[in-house]
Amino acid sequence: MSIFTLLKTEPNKQTNNMRNLSSLFGKAVIAATLFVAGCSGGYNGQLIGELDRPRWNPVTPYGMIFVPAGVLHIGPSDQDVNSAHNSRAKQVSIVGFYMDDTEITNNEYRQFVNWVRDSVAHTLLEHTSESGDDGKQQIDWKQKIEWNGKEANEQLDQIYYPENQRIWGRKELDPNKLHYVYEWYDLKGASLTKNRGKDRTSFIKKEAVSIYPDTLCWVRDFTYSYNEPMTRHYFSHPAFDDYPVVGVNWYQAKAFCAWRTRFWEDYKTAKGEPLMDEFRLPTEFEWEYAARGGKKNSPYPWGGPYVRNSKGCILANFKPGRGNYPEDGGFYTVRADAYWPNDYGLYNMAGNAAEWTSSAYYENAYAFVHDLNPDIRYDAEGNESETLKRKSIRGGSWKDIGYYIECGARHWEYADSAKSYVGFRCITTFLGRDIMDGK
Repeated sequence: MSIFTLLKTEPNKQTNNMRNLSSLFGKAVIAATLFVAGCSGGYNGQLIGELDRPRWNPVTPYGMIFVPAGVLHIGPSDQDVNSAHNSRAKQVSIVGFYMDDTEITNNEYRQFVNWVRDSVAHTLLEHTSESGDDGKQQIDWKQKIEWNGKEANEQLDQIYYPENQRIWGRKELDPNKLHYVYEWYDLKGASLTKNRGKDRTSFIKKEAVSIYPDTLCWVRDFTYSYNEPMTRHYFSHPAFDDYPVVGVNWYQAKAFCAWRTRFWEDYKTAKGEPLMDEFRLPTEFEWEYAARGGKKNSPYPWGGPYVRNSKGCILANFKPGRGNYPEDGGFYTVRADAYWPNDYGLYNMAGNAAEWTSSAYYENAYAFVHDLNPDIRYDAEGNESETLKRKSIRGGSWKDIGYYIECGARHWEYADSAKSYVGFRCITTFLGRDIMDGK
């Protein structure tokens, strides 16, 4: 039946005929598409792109929240009580990213520590096998570690304190034996014009980081103050599993991000799925953008201008008044998901534990950073000035007054310092325009 015959039919049959017409057109289009894709290796001389590309359906990593791209007005939200003048008003644009909804907890960080511990044990027990065409030895994770076996004890004793350092004869893990070794590519260095043409190996960096938290920070941070129970139990006791990990310096936080990236990519690669961007510390501008939760010029993640709600309840874990630490419901840190989240769904962006960022700290940074994804990084060498080793921390902590938990408040710590009030959370850049594009 021709198209004209379909159109000349009686009115009561026209509806069914139009359906037949639509079906006829659909089949013709499908046939034409198959013809183009089926000839000349699937291209038929046409520019239609590669046909064997994997589908990209972004998956939100477990425990993370999507923060959409937008504009941030950085700068002070209230009076500069220190007269530091280290944050000038400026508008910047931030690309979308995923962010941990809470600070990294003790139990999450313990997964990292135990992975490193097990990798050291496997290596000592020679649980390795050849992998790939290069014949390199890789850890065979399928083999079981007999922690209490007689033969294993002779090898594994190397990661415990020697007998003369044991208390009551207990075998305890020696944190100094746990190092994570990882590699990363210096993209900024490779991008410099003066480095054009250099061998790629010039920009491959390798770092070995001792990764166990410095639990002694609880004693060291406070003179004439009894905090020994926190040193003994905070990282190891199940009572604190869901509390933010502290006592990790900037290098350890960075190593955790590298391990988390590798852990995730090994899984994705094994399933043949495309990779996401790496996990990393947020820049201080990404951190502030996320902390504000979409609110503009509000001093706190919940808005403000007060630290209490209409019922008089304190909305974050900090140092209320002149030092009434337990008034907010905590004494030291509290659970990482305590209090209400901000409008993005992020918990404790004010108080609890201050958080490392990737940004180097400069008092006048706002005067010269770009307004497109601003970022300022400098990794000082060991013999350089201490001033160059400062890293921005954000959010304030359980021991800080209300000013330091404001979204726009800036502060710093040295990269190699571990504090009982500084933790971190990870982010990963979203690949695409918006999370709803593919849905």
